[in-house]
Amino acid sequence: MTAPPAFLADAPTDAAETKKAIGGVARGGVAGILGAGVAGLAGLAVTWLVAHRLGPEHAGAFFAATAAFVLTSTLAKLGTQTGLVYWPARLRARGHGFLLGACLRSAFTPVACAALTVGVVLFAAAPELARLTAGDASPAVRAELVRQLHLLAAFVPLAVLSDTLLAATRGYRLIRPTVLLDKLVRPGLQTLGVAAVAFSGAAGPSLFALAWALPYVPTALLAAYALRRAHAQTMADIVPTRVKRSHRASMRKAFWRFTGPRSVASVAQLALQRVDVLLVAALAGLGAAGLYAVAGRFVVLGQFANQGITQAVQPRLAEALAVKDRAAANTLYQTATGWLILLTWPLYLLVMTYAPAYLSVFGPAFRDGGSIVLVLAAAMLVATGCGMVDIVLSMAGRTSWNLGNVLVALGLTIALDLALIPRLGALGAAIGLAAAVVANNVLPLAQVGFGLRLHPFGAGWLSAAAVTVVSFGVAPRVVGLVLGGGPLATVVALGVAGVTYLAGLRLLRRPLALDALRALRPGRRR
Repeated sequence: MTAPPAFLADAPTDAAETKKAIGGVARGGVAGILGAGVAGLAGLAVTWLVAHRLGPEHAGAFFAATAAFVLTSTLAKLGTQTGLVYWPARLRARGHGFLLGACLRSAFTPVACAALTVGVVLFAAAPELARLTAGDASPAVRAELVRQLHLLAAFVPLAVLSDTLLAATRGYRLIRPTVLLDKLVRPGLQTLGVAAVAFSGAAGPSLFALAWALPYVPTALLAAYALRRAHAQTMADIVPTRVKRSHRASMRKAFWRFTGPRSVASVAQLALQRVDVLLVAALAGLGAAGLYAVAGRFVVLGQFANQGITQAVQPRLAEALAVKDRAAANTLYQTATGWLILLTWPLYLLVMTYAPAYLSVFGPAFRDGGSIVLVLAAAMLVATGCGMVDIVLSMAGRTSWNLGNVLVALGLTIALDLALIPRLGALGAAIGLAAAVVANNVLPLAQVGFGLRLHPFGAGWLSAAAVTVVSFGVAPRVVGLVLGGGPLATVVALGVAGVTYLAGLRLLRRPLALDALRALRPGRRR
């Protein structure tokens, strides 16, 4: 019988690297957060341009088409984004970098085949998908939706390869390619393209879809170059070792044993974010779908911040858990959760307070979504308070647990959507998504606590929650009670909130681990 490959063996723990790891997370996290801010603003700009230029019905068709595009692209990735961070980090941490090439080949060959297949399927299924999601719309709108789906189907392989290649670079501890390409270049080009279409007065909403999809071409090419360079630099420091056929087979089997459950979970996870738009379009019309997509756009902005921190923490968390350094893993988890609360809770608390003002930015047709904003913002407060709990499960190798949690949440949101959307419209979808988001975070939180003995709660969590709630939850409402409504009161309230927030950060910088930001200084980095 063939002996198991050496890369499956345990390695000794080195807890002394924890502080250095947090400094690395700070550098990567700041870059990711800044990039996420740009990407989030770009997404809001695209939403504003589409909403103002096309109106609720045609905007709903655009959002339905892009939702189908993202959903099918995620399906074609086969869950490899997590595996391409987990396995390269694990192999390097255990001193088996000579297997990195076998790891990459295990992922990219199936993904390339799946991407081409899914693109063809989306193209062929476009008429039926348009009938299901826009059955009550006019024939012209349905025909326009079909054209948008046909256009987007051609870009599915490029989108899949772009995201998968960038995920692999993060497995080499490189966050810069993701920030530059996924957070700056692609969103920036999408915004410029959509703006050019909107202000040119060109006929045909399909041009918006084309302008939104074209940036995947340069992104995919540059991502391939970044991964090739990262792999070559890493292998230059590794002693050449002959990789046996049995080791390649074991690597392939181990990779897909980890990635298989994550493949299904990633599709279900994205379905939590996108299927509700399709269900609202099918059950309440494209106008309601446009209202729902616009009212919940702030959620995507918060998720960009989450991604900025998560992508920096993920490889280091995988390395710590690979050598069974649970103390380091828990420190990384708690520190990252505190930073996540500091970044996202101000947004969620502000949109809860100023929901009408937020919605009025997109035009008078979208002012009726205040209740949607309140429901979704409350759910996101709970979700971010749990931290990147699903990533902790995945980096610990518990992808089957993650799959079960996501399927429970997806079943919950579909059941509630089917029951509530016919009666409540877009608000019913918001309630369904909020219930699913809470379930998808509380369930893994219990599993991480009891099964892995990890949790996000500590001095950093309490400090971050106190600073944000007082600054952006309490202070604006107190100012509103004193000064009443109006633009002046809003400006004063935001000023008081900002000053209180900065003072809190300075006062509580130690429990918040903000001293790690010193790693951003060039001298400290060396």
